[in-house]
Amino acid sequence: MHVKPHPHLLLFLTLGLHLALTPAARADEPANTGLLIDGSSTVYPLTQEAVRRFLRARQGHPIDVAFSGTSAGFRRFCAGETDINDASREINAEERARCEENGVRYRQVPLAMDAIALVVHPGNRWATDITVEELKKLWEPAAEGKIVRWNQIRPEWPDRPVKLFGRGQDSGTYDIFTEEIVGTSHSSRQDYTASENEEELAAGIAAEPDALGFFGIGAYHRHWDELKLLAVDNGKGPVYPTLSTVSLGQYQPLTRPLFLYLSEQSLRRKPVTQAFVEHYLDGLPGWIHFTGFMPLNSERYRESLAALKQAAPANSPAPN
Repeated sequence: MHVKPHPHLLLFLTLGLHLALTPAARADEPANTGLLIDGSSTVYPLTQEAVRRFLRARQGHPIDVAFSGTSAGFRRFCAGETDINDASREINAEERARCEENGVRYRQVPLAMDAIALVVHPGNRWATDITVEELKKLWEPAAEGKIVRWNQIRPEWPDRPVKLFGRGQDSGTYDIFTEEIVGTSHSSRQDYTASENEEELAAGIAAEPDALGFFGIGAYHRHWDELKLLAVDNGKGPVYPTLSTVSLGQYQPLTRPLFLYLSEQSLRRKPVTQAFVEHYLDGLPGWIHFTGFMPLNSERYRESLAALKQAAPANSPAPN
């Protein structure tokens, strides 16, 4: 059976490492030896593990990795405050303009495939799947204060309150979820428990019998014994997010790529930046399965590594 890939997947599979066409950063800005990474909390566990492995192999390079959400991370990145931004979506037009205004050049590196997971409390015995139409009915702005019980989502479900959890509005996951489910990015009901911290969301859902929430599939895999995963029906029957369904474009419309954004100035002035990213991409296929995310085709990593090495500044010393 031929499955038509989702547009995000088609875009992702054609992306290589590329240079954004923004003005060069000022050459007189001071170089630092430390590496600052911020951005997506979805990508954070991947980058945190990459940092751990890099420092185990090459000690003595201070690396600060945190998460504030993709959007908040881009605000820092485009202000020239960080070296790398983890991102669960592509940079948008407003952010590109901000980078251009501030003279921040960057490279976009495809990193992994992800799926946005819908989860409930494990004690939930009535819901095993949910349709895209039901999700829109539940999460659109007009639902606020009105669609508040499970039987309002689907009549055969119980007359119980539904307690909603989801990513905060600085999150790329929130942007993608609202765009694909509600139809307008950054638009949803506001009466839900929001957080940029997936661990907080997982704990909240695990403690609330009437909970329903969304976040990246990696968070579900880290808490699979505390949460229940729902299949999503986009009109062709319920589909669970798995390595197979995501790679074939069958888990629609909640499949999306993950990225690193690298500062060109950092690549030029901090040899550790390039060394870290090369180590990250070279090793990732061997350990990504531990994190619950989906790897790219191995050729994509080879192409990104080749492009990164080709673009390396001449005579840059390799870190010890």
